[in-house]
Amino acid sequence: MSGSPPDRDARRKRSAIMRAVKSKNTSAELAVRALLRQFAPGYRLHRRDVPGVPDIAYLSRKKAIFVHGCFWHGHDCPRGARIPKSNVAYWREKIDRNRNRDAALHATLSLMGWRRLVVWECELKAPAPLSRKLRRFLAKL
Repeated sequence: MSGSPPDRDARRKRSAIMRAVKSKNTSAELAVRALLRQFAPGYRLHRRDVPGVPDIAYLSRKKAIFVHGCFWHGHDCPRGARIPKSNVAYWREKIDRNRNRDAALHATLSLMGWRRLVVWECELKAPAPLSRKLRRFLAKL
């Protein structure tokens, strides 16, 4: 038998997959930005001076838009509710930590006078309602 043991190969493969997961300029984020360019240009991207480093920020309006992957942030849609079959405890804890961090960032932004909107990956399947949601969020003072 040559090569690495199967579980080591599986770990390497999983590690490579996880390294490939992007945090900026994801396809979901690009789709939201394409919608916003139609009616609300002038946003800034990934501002480190705003808590949570929002994907999209309107600095003068103090509005932040976060584009969340359903799985990674524990959305209640079918994709977000799915937990991998292996290492279940790890994934539950990981997603719980993400949710807790999201809640803490929301509280921090609110204290600073910012309004926040979360766009879920699954919402991109219906662009018209998503566009209305974005317009309503940006229209409110």
